Amino acid sequence: MATSSSSTGARHIFLVHGVCHGGWCWYKVAARLGSLSPAGRSYHVGALDLAAAGVDGHRLHEVPTFRDYTAPLLDALRSLPDGEKAVLVGHSLGGLSVALAAEEFPGKVAAAVFLCAFMPDCMSPPSHVLEELHAGRYWESQLDNETKPQDAAHGKLLPASFKFGPQFTELNIYQRCSKEVTSRLRNLSCESAQRSSRTYGSSSHTPRIASRYGSVRKVYIVCKQDRTIPEEFQRWMVSNNPVDEVMEIDGADHMAMLSTPDDVVRCIVDIVEKYN
Repeated sequence: MATSSSSTGARHIFLVHGVCHGGWCWYKVAARLGSLSPAGRSYHVGALDLAAAGVDGHRLHEVPTFRDYTAPLLDALRSLPDGEKAVLVGHSLGGLSVALAAEEFPGKVAAAVFLCAFMPDCMSPPSHVLEELHAGRYWESQLDNETKPQDAAHGKLLPASFKFGPQFTELNIYQRCSKEVTSRLRNLSCESAQRSSRTYGSSSHTPRIASRYGSVRKVYIVCKQDRTIPEEFQRWMVSNNPVDEVMEIDGADHMAMLSTPDDVVRCIVDIVEKYN
């Protein structure tokens, strides 16, 4: 977990990565936020590594459920001092981690922000948004993405592992990022567990709780050139789960924090100042 220095009156921001990535993908945004000191306060920024991602020490087979995977975010919220709140920014699959954290600790979340992220509603199981994207007209060809089974551990069935292929990454994930960025980060992606209604964990058939997750203020940031979670699907999720505010970034691909970091920072700063 990379953090900037904290001080009295800090505004807490937790940045949550998506599948096959780690906290490293937020380096441009985290650096910009960490250098800001609005109204004499600082932003305390955490670019989290979820379990078995980034530099986290867990192996993929040690993270069988989505709650296990999200544990670093849950621990970060749990450790906040009484009376302090954080703005959670989830990207891609990180939106489901943010939703779980908001349900667990609604009193510690100033706002849940979904940056071209999967956003569950309070009517369907969390995995519903994943299955709707993959089954519908929104999903691009898998191209060279790789899915393979994991060996069972201690008699427990494990979710399949998943990794984006170089061709899919170039065409559909990083297509608007600079060559400098893509060449620098090409080897940092990792395998992740493939999540579905069967592998989401014990809560796979339970919608998020309206009195908890539903009570947290939410902002959706639409990335208009996203080919992985297309704009039409992002807006479909918002129509199913109305939010307090919708923002847009024109020119952002799926990795908006790398292709349009200044725009992402402007959105986060506005949200932190408005909802914290």
